[in-house]
Amino acid sequence: MATDQLPEPDVSAENPISDHWVWVSAHRPPVPRVLVDQMTNNWAPVDFGGGVLEMATHCGPRRDAVGAEFPGQTLVIPSGGLKSRTHDTEYNFRPGTEFFYLTGCSEPDAVLVINGSSSTLFIPERRDASTHEFFTNGTHGEVWVGARRGTVEAASYYAINTAPLDQLDAFLAQQSSVALVRGYDAHLDATVAASDTDSALHTFLAEQRLVKSDYEITQLQEAINSTVRGFEDVVRALPTAMGRNERVVEGIFNLRARVEGNDIGYNTIAASGSHATVLHWTRNDGEIKDGEMLLLDAGVEWHTLYTADVTRTLPINGKFTATQRRLYELVLEAQEAGIAACVVGASFGDPHKAAMAVLARGLNELGIINEDAETALRPDRQLHRRYTLHGTSHMLGIDVHDCAQSRNEMYMGELKAGYVLTVEPGLYFQINDLTVPEELRGIGVRIEDDILVTENGPVNLSAGLPRTVADIEAWMARLTANATQGLLSN
Repeated sequence: MATDQLPEPDVSAENPISDHWVWVSAHRPPVPRVLVDQMTNNWAPVDFGGGVLEMATHCGPRRDAVGAEFPGQTLVIPSGGLKSRTHDTEYNFRPGTEFFYLTGCSEPDAVLVINGSSSTLFIPERRDASTHEFFTNGTHGEVWVGARRGTVEAASYYAINTAPLDQLDAFLAQQSSVALVRGYDAHLDATVAASDTDSALHTFLAEQRLVKSDYEITQLQEAINSTVRGFEDVVRALPTAMGRNERVVEGIFNLRARVEGNDIGYNTIAASGSHATVLHWTRNDGEIKDGEMLLLDAGVEWHTLYTADVTRTLPINGKFTATQRRLYELVLEAQEAGIAACVVGASFGDPHKAAMAVLARGLNELGIINEDAETALRPDRQLHRRYTLHGTSHMLGIDVHDCAQSRNEMYMGELKAGYVLTVEPGLYFQINDLTVPEELRGIGVRIEDDILVTENGPVNLSAGLPRTVADIEAWMARLTANATQGLLSN
């Protein structure tokens, strides 16, 4: 990739460094002023387009609700900054969830300030052709990274009052009571005094997102629909993926995520064979083998950062063996019980209890645990958990594990209409687990869908992906019948 380090200037007794040069930084050579003059003139204005960002129209009422909850407080919510990967290259930027939820803005180094019903977005000024940083600053200069909206452009696009970021410190110094969402901006963390309200603000912002609006549900559905297409891409590729690396699967799915959405919502798990027994297998460096199963846990993050989170466990050759089928159908039965429990007024833990009751009974019938389900599920026993370690559900939204800062009584309390949560039971028989019959060792099965709680019962937003054995086999046969080698051709 290009480097932002400029060529060394000709510095000699005949051509000394003087007012003819502009110093850029300690590690960059000076730039001739004549070049600055040439580079910062004769540019047409950047056309950002007109109108207001659609998401921004939903953000004003959210900010008003936050301001009303903390009267007399100055609330500071940063977007976060760029993080270095190596030297002068950065990781792809993703704004802080709380900031994005309240602004729709995805720019780095921006800060939202709320005072009651008044909100201001402090945002860096443009590094456009009015400054030499236009071409000398490899991190922010518009020649290097493209044009970013400054105060003028951001005010109209995000429908919010704006101010230059360099005025923020002076503004905050005049405020008597400041609460900060910490962990996103090291400068603000260091300069804003800690407050008892900091934690309360973070908690409120998490709980504010528990109930999804119709707009949010639409965004989640878009992410899920794209995820379904990504799973279809993978299935089409499986005949030519056999014998290759799991990263083929990861790359094919991630291509769909980048083409149609913003990115993947989390690191894709493409676990074939015994790797499916590793809950967060993201190395994806194993071989895809005929006769084994592929556990694919993946989700597209939509342009509005709402993400899907879906898992299917698929026979790599398109047909379940008798053993694979038996375990798969046990997990599917558990998932069906969990989904049925996603009703208004139920406890957040009810889907997990329902799913575990099925799995505990099944483990007993398989002869893996000697206790009946009722005994196994007692708090002082829980022996079934050796084979199904994780919870069955988590909230879903802008974060794949959304609303995590909520109070326990809110997150784990009663389900409400508008909640979106996953239901994802699994069974995992480690390859070296001597408590499991040999023919079952190394098999992992998880089935995960994204469920909307409504007054009329649960709605499976990811129902576009088949779940039953018969439907999966027919779906895979249809997709692979006319598939071409495409990206996998040699």
